[in-house]
Amino acid sequence: MARTSCERDKLSFSEKLTRLGTRLRDPEWRRYGFALASGKVLGLLAILGLTILLPLLLNGSPVRADEPPPGNPPAAVATTAPAAAAPAPAAPAPAAPVVAAKDIINPLNTVWTLIAAFLVFAMQVGFVMLEAGFCRSRETVNVLVECVFDTCLCGILFWAFGYAFMFSEGNGFIGYHWFFLKGAPATYGATGVAILAHWLFQFAFADTCSTITSGAMIGRTDFIGDILYSFAVSGFIYPIIGHWAWGPDGFLATMGSAGKFLPSLGTNFHDFAGSTVVHTIGGAVALAGAVVLGPRLGRKFKRDGGGPMTPHDLTIAVCGGLLLWFGWYGFNPGSTLSAMDFEGIGRVAANTTLAACAAGLTAVFYIYVRTGKWDPGSITNGFLAGLVAITAPCYWVSPFGSVMIGGIAGVIVILGVDLLEYLRIDDPIGAVPVHMMNGIWGTLSLGLFASGQYSAIGSDPVAPDLSTKLTGLFYGGGAKVLAAQAIGSVIITFATLAVSFAVMLALDAKGLLRLSEDGEHDGLDIHEHGISAYPEYVISALASPAGAPLRVPVHSEKVSGTPTPVPQSM
Repeated sequence: MARTSCERDKLSFSEKLTRLGTRLRDPEWRRYGFALASGKVLGLLAILGLTILLPLLLNGSPVRADEPPPGNPPAAVATTAPAAAAPAPAAPAPAAPVVAAKDIINPLNTVWTLIAAFLVFAMQVGFVMLEAGFCRSRETVNVLVECVFDTCLCGILFWAFGYAFMFSEGNGFIGYHWFFLKGAPATYGATGVAILAHWLFQFAFADTCSTITSGAMIGRTDFIGDILYSFAVSGFIYPIIGHWAWGPDGFLATMGSAGKFLPSLGTNFHDFAGSTVVHTIGGAVALAGAVVLGPRLGRKFKRDGGGPMTPHDLTIAVCGGLLLWFGWYGFNPGSTLSAMDFEGIGRVAANTTLAACAAGLTAVFYIYVRTGKWDPGSITNGFLAGLVAITAPCYWVSPFGSVMIGGIAGVIVILGVDLLEYLRIDDPIGAVPVHMMNGIWGTLSLGLFASGQYSAIGSDPVAPDLSTKLTGLFYGGGAKVLAAQAIGSVIITFATLAVSFAVMLALDAKGLLRLSEDGEHDGLDIHEHGISAYPEYVISALASPAGAPLRVPVHSEKVSGTPTPVPQSM
């Protein structure tokens, strides 16, 4: 007699064991059981971790402005000594709490820094559009997901320990306070900028550095490899090396002082808004990734009779570049950390504009002389190169110097693309020439074009060093500033390359960096993400990488009795 549904639910223990044994022999049930058990274990671990971590974080909020930060004794209070004959009061009133300068939040500077942070963060839209436009359509979704994932990952890492490594006090190489922002003061130094506003501003910078890297690695990087190298860049490479130049006690930031690195030099390394710290580091990691990955399948270089693969959408690429230009007005003027430096922020914004304009013109004219064509990619990468180059010297150079720096940058970016093409290094968007090569040029240009006219009074030692009027070689200042810039640039560039090659080679040795050949033939969008960016389009078979065989899907249309393969997206 057949059991009812209620009876079937009431199996005996031995029947349940028999059923379990039967199911374990089924591969589908084994996968289901493993997934179920893994989820339960991960859930328990998450609950345990939150139980331990939350109390630590809840007790680690920044100190209030009305109390001195822990570990720092309150400043001495001037008092008048009582007269000798005066009787001691029976119950002296408690002394008024002393508020240190670094615990006073300046509303205007904080709002200025937040607005700049929002502009710099908006550059992520520009990066996504630039990379998606210059890549092939078959890897557009991969660009979208990678850039957004990288932003989310960078935010968590920079909150947990990246900001601590970079901006807290420690030693000349690394900071080791303020993890999870625990114990951080109310403001960053004596800038008056609220500590969380400064964190947000610097997080946007860190995100920019990591996003630069992905541009040279488009089209052939496994998504797991993307995640792992992004973890290394955002969590360790950028903040630790950045501490050397921007940390309160970084050895390049204090270089030339008595008892510090190279005291005989007499000046420190200067990088106002990140030609080296953001762009050279990001570009150097990008170079390491592109070299270790090798070129995309079907990529033939000019010396082999080929040329660059055609971008799939120049409209969004150029619009993305212009969005980056707009965001740069947060990047450079915002790095003053002070809205009160009225002349300085105006000069920085004007210099940023002039350098970009000059670089865009020299790049497009240079290409026109060579090819007879007005190339959209060249003018876009040209003005981006000018923006990168002016980022380090923008506070200390005149408008004329900015035009010269930008004009040279526009030529450097074209020559840099030529060099990578000759070396058979596949960089789909020109990340290395734009960011690394022009980051180095911009850093060195300060030692040539600093006019000796500009400084800010009362500059804080943990903010950009604006208190000194820097004078470059072309303005009669000698080679001292140029030497300091060259030393800092060489140290950071080679350190970044060494660590980045180690990371990329380790990932490649584990098979985690380069996508499989089948996956690359299918395209990253379908293989890694299961969807095309343009599902309504039918892209021609020419979209297949040059030299790569066209893989005919199982589903084919028949026209007049002849099987016609449905072409894959580019």
